[in-house]
Amino acid sequence: MIASSAFGRTSDGQAVTRFTLQGSGGLTVEVLDYGAIVQSVSVPDREGRGADVVLGYDDIAGYEQDPFYLGATIGRYANRIREGGFVLDGKRYSLAVNDGPHHLHGGPRGFGKVHWRVRALEDAGLTAIVLEHTSPDGDEGYPGNLEVRVTYAVSDANVLSVEYRARTDRPTPINLTQHSYFNLAGEGSGDVLGHELMMHAGSFTPVDGGLVPTGVLAPVEGTPLDFRRPRRLGEPIGDPQLGGTGGYDHNLVLDRPGDGLSPAARVRDPASGRVLEVFTTEPGLQLYSGNFLDVDLGKQGHRYGRYGGFTLETQHFPDAPNHPGFPSTILRPGDTFLSRTEFRFSTGPT
Repeated sequence: MIASSAFGRTSDGQAVTRFTLQGSGGLTVEVLDYGAIVQSVSVPDREGRGADVVLGYDDIAGYEQDPFYLGATIGRYANRIREGGFVLDGKRYSLAVNDGPHHLHGGPRGFGKVHWRVRALEDAGLTAIVLEHTSPDGDEGYPGNLEVRVTYAVSDANVLSVEYRARTDRPTPINLTQHSYFNLAGEGSGDVLGHELMMHAGSFTPVDGGLVPTGVLAPVEGTPLDFRRPRRLGEPIGDPQLGGTGGYDHNLVLDRPGDGLSPAARVRDPASGRVLEVFTTEPGLQLYSGNFLDVDLGKQGHRYGRYGGFTLETQHFPDAPNHPGFPSTILRPGDTFLSRTEFRFSTGPT
């Protein structure tokens, strides 16, 4: 089932619509045509009681002013690019900088701050919407006109799938992701440090003081990023190896057995029994533990403090245009960028 409702108007007077996607298994997802934002995700606990498990706002003003990218679609480039620049085919490009000297999440007006065109789809056992956006040549400094399409689909098996497609008329970097903050106990219910996390990642990309990769890969063994076996998010969060981040804000290198969807992470909230499994075609996964969250007025008047939610951002590696040894993020004319991630919800025992 798909339904739509008004969600208010932006500060420049544009109407914003909220689309509700509902499957028969109990999963309900609401998406805005502003920012292609996931505004809510309601899923049952082990007793069948539903709760919204993503952080967000009850009005469009909250999203317009939001500095934390709650629920946003991120682009053209997720994560950081060092000093807002890169060289492509012998030419240097300068991007907008919005994270100290670095470029973060597509710049000050990335894909999470623009209107998207929407069309709805319904098929047997599947409810979906397609959102489309044209990023013009020179947008935040990027070359080429980029046509982007994001498809959100909800299945009766309680799976939220996110598929990205893009084409360009000039070579350009691209790295798209979904930036929902999850709290499987329910948004506004406190911190997520008791959630149990397991990740299919044996290495990570170490960063410098500006949280930009140094260009090497390092094993997770012996570090607080070793989640190859389940453990609580809060267990190693104070480890001095995490440096000044105050928690996790790291790109994990996924152990991919081949092409197609592969398991990336599994998270369980012991109290509610809710389980989130992430599968993706991407090579990396950014784990962020909400280290700097500070939202006074979230949904239902809730305050979101430090560690109030976590993100699992499927992606290519940060700053890849400046590291030839990383998987390439360059899209060229005639090629199609394609990325798919599934968020699979279920319940488990205490």
